[in-house]
Amino acid sequence: RIDVFSGTRNKRTFIFRQKSSSNVFSMFEQSQIQEFKEAFGCIDQDRDGVIKKQDLKETYAQLGKLNVKDEELDEMLNEGKGPINFTVFLALFGEKLNGTDPEDTILAAFKPFDPNGTGFVNKDEFRRLLMNQADKFTAEEVDQAFALAPIDPTGNIDYKSLCYIITHGDEKEES
Repeated sequence: RIDVFSGTRNKRTFIFRQKSSSNVFSMFEQSQIQEFKEAFGCIDQDRDGVIKKQDLKETYAQLGKLNVKDEELDEMLNEGKGPINFTVFLALFGEKLNGTDPEDTILAAFKPFDPNGTGFVNKDEFRRLLMNQADKFTAEEVDQAFALAPIDPTGNIDYKSLCYIITHGDEKEES
């Protein structure tokens, strides 16, 4: 699978990187998963399988930091966009370590190419822009990106679906 838009390269918004699978557990070696599981267990102070604000407060207290602001803790918890169980915890680390931008950042990168806010960009026009603007893409890089992109019969890329695939994985790939 191809992971697209994973950061910047010479001021380029888009980068293409091979990724073997969208399953969060496949992003790490078994030994790494075990280390993350141990870390998760240390943070999940009440052992209920979900990291909550009180768990973070207690973890910080054990590390000697007693005056952590609630806003800081809320910000950390909000990165999970819901309850932080072990799978979400692993996915958060995977995103940080693999450099995938959040979905809203990727969507914002497409906005200049979709002034009417349709959720689609013309494949041919987008190819031309990628290959001729700023840090130019090669034809091979564009082909790699388009192999992943949902393209309708009229030649438009559904970039909202593409952003979802980039950040959440492609269900077809997991079955």
